[in-house]
Amino acid sequence: MTRPQLGLRQNAAQFTLLVAVNALVGGMVGQQQTTLPLLAEQVFHLTGYTFVFAYVAAFGIAKAASNYVAGVLSDRHGRRPVLLAGWLFGLPVPLLIMWAPAWEWIIVANILLGINQGLAWSTTVTMKIDLVGPRQRGLAMGLNEAAGYLAVALTSAAAGWIAAQHGLRPAPFLLGVAYTVIALVVVTLFVRETRGFVALESTVGSPAGQLSDRRIFADVSWRDPALSSASLAGMANNLNFGLSWGVFPLLFAAAGLGLREIGLLVALYPLVWGVGQLATGWLSDLVGRKPLVTLGMFLQAGALALIAAADTMPGWALGTAVLGVGSALVYPALLAVIGDVAAPEWRGRAVGIYRVWRDLGYTAGALLGGLVADATSLTSAVWVAAGLSAAAGTVVLVRLGETHPEKRPV
Repeated sequence: MTRPQLGLRQNAAQFTLLVAVNALVGGMVGQQQTTLPLLAEQVFHLTGYTFVFAYVAAFGIAKAASNYVAGVLSDRHGRRPVLLAGWLFGLPVPLLIMWAPAWEWIIVANILLGINQGLAWSTTVTMKIDLVGPRQRGLAMGLNEAAGYLAVALTSAAAGWIAAQHGLRPAPFLLGVAYTVIALVVVTLFVRETRGFVALESTVGSPAGQLSDRRIFADVSWRDPALSSASLAGMANNLNFGLSWGVFPLLFAAAGLGLREIGLLVALYPLVWGVGQLATGWLSDLVGRKPLVTLGMFLQAGALALIAAADTMPGWALGTAVLGVGSALVYPALLAVIGDVAAPEWRGRAVGIYRVWRDLGYTAGALLGGLVADATSLTSAVWVAAGLSAAAGTVVLVRLGETHPEKRPV
């Protein structure tokens, strides 16, 4: 039997399968980005942005909690069973949305979607880190996140086009049905366990390999400057994504744009984000993590200010594209920071806890968007998010040290 080896090339077949699986995970979010805010207004006749955006908040809380569970279970029982469980939770999601008689059903569907995303996306991240080892960690994370967010973008645009042709329900959500069936078949038949690769990189017997769950949580949340700075930046990034999910379609619709135009604008942000990560993950291996994270957060602040100030489609398109560039710089670099600092023995838990804080940003963005929009306007909510992104960038600039093994100061 061939001894397993670390490296992207050495594990190309399994790595490619996991990239494809993560694309399907992202597509589950994309199927509803364009359509759900419009369903709330046009089908369920809801008023009050805070209530409308409750589905994003529910998604964020469920995903955050599931990230932690995924990390603990994957370290203790293996990665593959957690990945399979994530897809079982995703199976009812499109069906619930297609046939929901009340908005509460949509919220339940998004709780299940959050569990699907937390278990499945977190586990594909950990599995890829297991396979490639430290030298190509940024590249691996870039490919992983690019696949997920390109799928978000393409599915978002496709769902908008389908909705324009066939209505808001049920046709756009047939995409989600197809994604779950394909993923369950691929994971069941072809994906292999990767926890055995941890031993190749392990530091068994070192203090880093013997941390308690409580210590790991404290390090990732506030104690370790690098890990906690990554958690804050991740939360700010996903606050912007959560806000865009709820606010952007309604902001653009209020200006008179149609479903196709809204679908294109909503898709542009994750499209640029996804494509950009094909380069930025590799770039973080080349120049280090901190420059990309710092620049990315300040770019996001500027992009949100542009979106808030614009009132035409070209201005919004430029703003959403720059927002995507900022997220592309940040996302794989932050995951690489976690992989750089966390020891192999507690890597799954560290990834899970980081993603708890990062994905609570969805909830923060939804609540911020709803409360500020109800109190003032949708545009004001975007301005507030711009200020928070700039504040997070400042913290990263001051507190995050370089973590790349070959770029750390001597």
